[in-house]
Amino acid sequence: MAAKEARPEEGLRAPSTFNLKKPKDIVNNTGGKFGKFGGKYEELTTALRDYVGRETPLYFAQRLTNHCNNSEGEGPEIYLKRGDLNRGGAHKINNAIAQAMIAKRMGRKSIVAATGAGQHGVATAAAYASSEAIRAWVGNLETKYYLAGTTVGPHPCPSMVREFQSIIGKETRKQAMEKWGSGSNALGFFHEFIKDEDVRLIGVEAAGFGLDSGKHVATLTRGDVDLYHGAMRNLLQDEEGQILGPHSIGVGYVGPEVSFLKETGWAEFHTATDEAAVAAYIRLCHLEGIFPALEASHALAFLEKLCPTLPNGTKVVVNISGRGDKDAAILFQYQLDRLSD
Repeated sequence: MAAKEARPEEGLRAPSTFNLKKPKDIVNNTGGKFGKFGGKYEELTTALRDYVGRETPLYFAQRLTNHCNNSEGEGPEIYLKRGDLNRGGAHKINNAIAQAMIAKRMGRKSIVAATGAGQHGVATAAAYASSEAIRAWVGNLETKYYLAGTTVGPHPCPSMVREFQSIIGKETRKQAMEKWGSGSNALGFFHEFIKDEDVRLIGVEAAGFGLDSGKHVATLTRGDVDLYHGAMRNLLQDEEGQILGPHSIGVGYVGPEVSFLKETGWAEFHTATDEAAVAAYIRLCHLEGIFPALEASHALAFLEKLCPTLPNGTKVVVNISGRGDKDAAILFQYQLDRLSD
């Protein structure tokens, strides 16, 4: 008896009729997206949009651009990423709200955090505040959560902060594409562009009274590499290895990944003194009506040196990490101290 020819079941296609070429979104799936389906629409995304007020503008600073142009009216175009417009007046909320959600899901009953950034009066204490917070945290790991506010400390603290602050860089890339068709808390800003060979990453450290004064916080420029807060990083220390208290009108240490960016040359770092930062703060107030945080004012100060070296039409984005009305009293005292000298 002849074998009966195999036939596909009714309602099914024979294998030869299938299109074996798989959709690109299936083969190279990232982020759980399948065309318009799937993805991650999380609580954090909603909070950043509806509570924090993201995305923040990428603002063309026309008057500041004109100020930095040469006598022929040529020079770079300067844009400001307006972190000062976030709820609370700074970029810190991006990370704080995300980690608070983690703490809640972990069932933690209390939050331990360190602060001091931007407060001239507690500049020295800020260098040690993270140490005290970590000590308080490890004393009761079951109920406490250490909410790292900056990219320092043992892993995974720096990586978590970087990841939650990377929204700044992601937004900047998207906005830059919309404005001119190409891309352009510092690590969150930098991270999105590290692999872009046509993007120059520039950080500006606080030189305080000057690099030779001993009163500064230029850890990348004048610091040593050593262990601190459970991680290898750049820091300021004396001959006996004791940590030196920083001095700056806008205090700030750097974390391990920023140290790595400097060592590899993927980012370049310069300095600005207190005097230059204050002048830049006042300049932006006068030209654009924007009060920048003193931390960001160091970057604005470096524009005076940077802009004359750039080709006409170069796009420069300055990350305005926060607003500077909180610094008004510091500036007032700074001016009084200068008058009394």
